[in-house]
Amino acid sequence: MNIILNPMEARVLACLVEKSVTTPEYYPLTLAALTAACNQKSNRDPVMQADEKDVVRALDGLREKQLASSIALAGSRVPKYRHTLPDLVALTPRQLAVLCELMLRGPQTAGELRTHAGRMFPLADTGEVQSVLNEWAAGEGGALVSRFSRRVGQREERYVHLLCGEVTPDTKATLPALEPARVTVMAENERLASLEIRMAALADELERLKARFADFTKQFQ
Repeated sequence: MNIILNPMEARVLACLVEKSVTTPEYYPLTLAALTAACNQKSNRDPVMQADEKDVVRALDGLREKQLASSIALAGSRVPKYRHTLPDLVALTPRQLAVLCELMLRGPQTAGELRTHAGRMFPLADTGEVQSVLNEWAAGEGGALVSRFSRRVGQREERYVHLLCGEVTPDTKATLPALEPARVTVMAENERLASLEIRMAALADELERLKARFADFTKQFQ
């Protein structure tokens, strides 16, 4: 898949993939819900502060690359958006989960990917993750994953996706492990982000009901 994304396009695409699996009842996403997903404070690295204009530009770029499309659902007053990644490349659920996490969180070890991707697809062990990474690295249409060699003081190799082009190692892997309190806060942020998406979906449903009620009352005027 000879496609190069910019960071915003990668974030939007990854969020569409993520929400299609983790919250299918609210997928496809409205622009408001997609923007909230891009700006989540949990399961994201880096954390972004994108506005709806940024997301629209990214969606336009993804549609040009045939990676996303809009859809008008019956009863909805606003368009909704979905990814079309499987239309370009055949993906198994485990491949999609691993690639999505690499786009959402950046370079990670096989162990980190097993933990993070498990919320989208259960991975038995790091060996299964390694198998997926090997498949991506040896793709017939070109590698989608690259490996960073271990540095001094690092115990494991990290992997990075190549949808945004070649990536050079950074210093993040040298940071200490997160404290338990930080992990708890991240989990709370994830719940808040999920609530934001649900609120956006409910707002869309309310507008739809208002429109139906307005049409109904016109019959008696």
